[in-house]
Amino acid sequence: MSSETGLRDIDRKARARQPAVKYVRRPVEERILDFEEAVLGFDEETAKSEALRCIQCPDPQPCLLRCPAGNDVPEALWLISQGDFIGAAKVFAATSPLPEVCGRACPNLCQDGCVLGRYYGSISVGKLEAFVADIARREGALAITAPNEKSGKRIAVVGSGPAGMTVAEDLVKKGHQVTIYEAWPIPGGVLVYGIPSFKLDKYVVQNKIHDLEAAGVKFITNTRIGENITIDDLLKEYDAVFLGTGANVEATMNIPGEKLDGIFQSTDYLIRANVPTEMLPPGRREKPVIGRRVAVIGGGDTAVDCARTSIRLGAEEVTIVYRRTEAEMPGNKVERRVCIEEGVNIKYLQAPVEFIGDEKGQVKAMNIIKMQLGEPDSSGRRRPVPIEGSEFVQEVDTVILAIGYWPDPFLGEKTENLGTHKWGLIVADEEVGASTREGVFAAGDNVHGPDLIITAVASAHRAAENIHAYLKGETIKWAEPPPPRRK
Repeated sequence: MSSETGLRDIDRKARARQPAVKYVRRPVEERILDFEEAVLGFDEETAKSEALRCIQCPDPQPCLLRCPAGNDVPEALWLISQGDFIGAAKVFAATSPLPEVCGRACPNLCQDGCVLGRYYGSISVGKLEAFVADIARREGALAITAPNEKSGKRIAVVGSGPAGMTVAEDLVKKGHQVTIYEAWPIPGGVLVYGIPSFKLDKYVVQNKIHDLEAAGVKFITNTRIGENITIDDLLKEYDAVFLGTGANVEATMNIPGEKLDGIFQSTDYLIRANVPTEMLPPGRREKPVIGRRVAVIGGGDTAVDCARTSIRLGAEEVTIVYRRTEAEMPGNKVERRVCIEEGVNIKYLQAPVEFIGDEKGQVKAMNIIKMQLGEPDSSGRRRPVPIEGSEFVQEVDTVILAIGYWPDPFLGEKTENLGTHKWGLIVADEEVGASTREGVFAAGDNVHGPDLIITAVASAHRAAENIHAYLKGETIKWAEPPPPRRK
């Protein structure tokens, strides 16, 4: 609930008529030449002016309701409008441990709920969140405080992405000893290895890692749980285990020619293109070599990230090929507009059915079929239906597949009594985080499938609360009976 001081005199109609204050992006011709962050954001005066547009809606406040973590957006905006940037950052941080990350990389569901969208545009909540979080970070105001009195309980967290970091912070604040295991050389998970630097600088994430380390969290990298160390091994050493392994196994198209040279999976492409060499494992330290004409298959944020990356790697023609229309596209609309601004074309109602190679095994073209929309599928979006006889050939030099992700089934295959379903999703109660294995909890993308950073944060908060209760000896009950255990 927002502060009452000064709000009794607010003229909501006058505020609603105020035009949006634009934040600054680097010029197109400059930003496409490197992988530095494209958004410069607000300065102090423009931040205050933009926040002052908030009309402080009476309950129920739609922006707050739209945020999965329940960020008190009106309170934070009020403090920004009054120049209390650190106070605003602390409001954001009270519900999200990653305000500087979410402000940069979250599609801002809260912003979509802003009632001002029907007038002069929704308030730029995300960019304001990043602005104040950066100030608070520089001032040391977001440091994590762990109690001097320790519980004596030890927790292993598998995965150092948004869910893992959230659980680690929540539990170290409770006095527990937390160790995070990460398969990559550097902590951060998808925030480092999945999101391009032009959206989220790697060192923004590393600042958060340093805060966790200062609070007592231990990181063990280059360690994939399930290989030399199993979950059974962890349960012998720790009092509870949390699985925050995300969803990083890429879907395939299963069409002819998919293994040709010049065809990349999106994760490998993004990692090799934009992660600094010192953060990469051996074997992935060479930049991808691309041709003049690049096609990206898919319609989500990852497809847009790959397309913008291709522009920065020097491609002359970059095209996103998507089998539905823009109305069904799952990604961030703002990022899509930015990608078009940077020179990317988007072709709708098309899908490749075959990749064609030259005599050396290099992709040179793709056979594409046109689509039309049929009845809605299980996602609620209209199903793309191929138009018979509509095939045509498009010449390409490079193809990036960005068609979706699933969790790695490896943990489920290697762990007795850990229920999984749908190609590797961990069976866990979303309300309490409990898995089918005693003492093992899970939350985030490895439970509900690929989703937003803030969604993983919200479910990880709930899991951490119940891990704490479990460590105190309480019985954790599923909100609903667990489904049958399956591998």
